[in-house]
Amino acid sequence: MSVDTAAAVAERFRELYGAEPEGVWAAPGRVNLIGEHTDYNDGFVMPFALPHTAVAAVSRREDGVLRLHSADVGGGVVELRLDDLAPESDRNWTAYPSGVVWALREAGHPVTGADVHLASTVPAGAGLSSSAALEVVVALALGELYGLGLKGWQLARLCQRAENVYVGAPVGIMDQTASACCEAGHALFLDTRDLSQKQIPFDLAAEGMRLLVVDTQVKHSHSEGEYGKRRAGCEKGAALLGVDALRDVAYDDLDAALQRLGDEEEVRRLVRHVVTEDQRVERVVALLESGETRAIGPVLTEGHASLRDDFRISCPELDLVVDTALAGGALGARMTGGGFGGSAIVLAEAADVETITKAVEEAFAAAGFTAPRVFEAVPAAGARRLS
Repeated sequence: MSVDTAAAVAERFRELYGAEPEGVWAAPGRVNLIGEHTDYNDGFVMPFALPHTAVAAVSRREDGVLRLHSADVGGGVVELRLDDLAPESDRNWTAYPSGVVWALREAGHPVTGADVHLASTVPAGAGLSSSAALEVVVALALGELYGLGLKGWQLARLCQRAENVYVGAPVGIMDQTASACCEAGHALFLDTRDLSQKQIPFDLAAEGMRLLVVDTQVKHSHSEGEYGKRRAGCEKGAALLGVDALRDVAYDDLDAALQRLGDEEEVRRLVRHVVTEDQRVERVVALLESGETRAIGPVLTEGHASLRDDFRISCPELDLVVDTALAGGALGARMTGGGFGGSAIVLAEAADVETITKAVEEAFAAAGFTAPRVFEAVPAAGARRLS
């Protein structure tokens, strides 16, 4: 995030509100390397932060008013009264920042209002957590301005509550934690049950590799029904197996657990994905820690097959990215994010990036799909103050 960006956001704040902001903050989007739909099952995930960020210039108010403006959405300043904020009352982009203010106040924090101007480079609807970036940057700014002393994991919890209760999207804790807590040059191994974290070095360039993000341009939305159905199915599976969460089903006991589920075919598929995905995260961590980075490729590809066949949240565009990349020599590939569109990731030798990118673009054109957006993902810093 450049100084120029912070200065531009601050300048726009001055134009909108006629005063200097008290500060400018940034929070990144994320790519999930492995560990999909495990977070709301108390499992393991492994995201890293992108260089793409939501940036906010913010000042406090003392009159119970929240004023919001986005450089990325048409329209003027939106003015809301804090006392009027109520769950699921807002279906616009403003639900994300106002939900954070609601969650802070619900938790007893003395937030009395704010002026906010936002600008984001995180692609919306691409499965890269643009909403979590918006939430975390506002939470970080207000936490600092109001002297709330909140740690990264606490900010993440508040932002998750904002999205679950205020926005009405049943997301897990991964996206907000990644935005708040990731470190440059590392992937974050997160246990979503106790929120314990381990930063795992992840410098592909030093080993002659690259990780590409392929945004299929197929938009998805967490608050629509399919995501919620998968979550409910996982909860049903845990209840039928008599465990608190699917995290508690050991990989070695999976076959026996699936037999116990009998003819609950849909639940069986969901359980199989979550249990095997948790094990894939642990395998990737072990491989990275032992320096066998190239060996994570097939594990990523296994994850895609599980998401496609068991969780059934892929789509033709995502499958085409994965199949084309692998045919072009990629080390591994899979969809990333909530599914039903969004992005795929491709692990490749640096020398193969151009060939694979061209092959994917040509495959999309031949299939009549919208041209994808392809870019390299480099692990970046988590949420921070810019000025």
